Amino acid sequence: MKPPLRFLLAFLLPVSGEVAAENSPRISASAVKIATFRADVTPPMGAPLCGGLVKPAVGVSEPLLALGIVLLGDDKPVVLCAVDFCEIRGADHAHWREVLATAAGTTAERVALHSLHQHNAPLLDAAVQALLPDIAVVDVAAAEKALQDVAASLATALKSPQPVTHLATGGADVTAVASNRRVQVVDGKVGKMRGSASKDPELRALPQGLVDPELKTVSFWNGERKLAALHYYATHPMSYYGDGMVSCDFAGIAREQRTREDGVPHLYFTGCGGNVAAGKYNDGSPANRPVLAGRIHDAMVASEVNAKRIPLTKIAWRQIPVVLLPDPEFPEERMLKVMRNPAVTASQRITAALRVGFIHRREPIPFTALHLGDEVCLVHLPGESFVEYQLYAQAQRPDGFVATASYGDGITGYIPLERSFQEGGYEPTQAYAAPESETVMKQTLSELLKKQP
Repeated sequence: MKPPLRFLLAFLLPVSGEVAAENSPRISASAVKIATFRADVTPPMGAPLCGGLVKPAVGVSEPLLALGIVLLGDDKPVVLCAVDFCEIRGADHAHWREVLATAAGTTAERVALHSLHQHNAPLLDAAVQALLPDIAVVDVAAAEKALQDVAASLATALKSPQPVTHLATGGADVTAVASNRRVQVVDGKVGKMRGSASKDPELRALPQGLVDPELKTVSFWNGERKLAALHYYATHPMSYYGDGMVSCDFAGIAREQRTREDGVPHLYFTGCGGNVAAGKYNDGSPANRPVLAGRIHDAMVASEVNAKRIPLTKIAWRQIPVVLLPDPEFPEERMLKVMRNPAVTASQRITAALRVGFIHRREPIPFTALHLGDEVCLVHLPGESFVEYQLYAQAQRPDGFVATASYGDGITGYIPLERSFQEGGYEPTQAYAAPESETVMKQTLSELLKKQP
């Protein structure tokens, strides 16, 4: 029997016992500077990809990168970093934030670290690797080298920060990329699902379903000189995978094209794409990867054509540490039996170990937001959050500019809505937190997005 909701919420609420943001002092605009960093994090040949769930690395289609910015002012620096990895989870996520914070001269709570979630890319979780010593889940040494390279790049960038005078914000709809994966619902139950690719003509003919069609961009400027651009869009960023060819896939390809064209760093953050992928518009053929990349690229360009210029008068950082309760439908004892059973498939054992890793990890997950002036807010969420959370965040500030990055700490797996667990489908089977997590997700978002006093 499930415990009553009031018991669950006692554990779902932030560790402080209530949803209450920790606010940083505002920084005067005249003091704000930005530094940008970039590092190659391509894994070595033979390295596990997607946590050992797909073929290991046998070649490289495109290098994988870690890209970021550091905002400097009167308070401690803020770091935003986007990595071409499948996931960075649990203790590894905390370790990366701590190392980057040390390099930036700040605290780990002021580092927003996100994966883009490409699948022909590493998944980092050393604790799960320790649970499965006979299965290659992560190349721990390569992951640490990648982190040290990112930290070195960040430290070098801090030697030449640039003043920021204003922002520019804009958006543009992306044509024929995102589609909802859970669009076939019969009698309240999810039926066949479209993944990142689909060859089923019936599934591809179904409606697009609920998505956020807009790609959002915020850029930082010093007078008339653009310094960096950040793009946000909600979809799984995979065209095809599983062949062992390391790839930043269509989102990374589009990002790098804009960087070459523009001569300044462009970063891409995957939004709340847990239940969104390209399956309606993608048959999984290699020829479709550049097509999808072109559509993302076109929206990136369009989002800046009529961008709104905003003086950067103040910035503030909010963070709320949250502990999510494990889903009681998947008890630890049963998951351990699957994980330790050599008769089941490696993928089943890995999946069980990932859930056990979440059960064992009771450290709070940081939910954070960067407020830039009175209008712009950049929100940072964990896991594979459903697109409904992104739309909910935007509804909290209907007159503002809200951009959401998901795929922070990947230890949660999917974060569906509560009703999703009754509807069924794939995502609830890979959602490690309790169904009632929707309540705390929305409470936390409301608090993060409150207007500054």
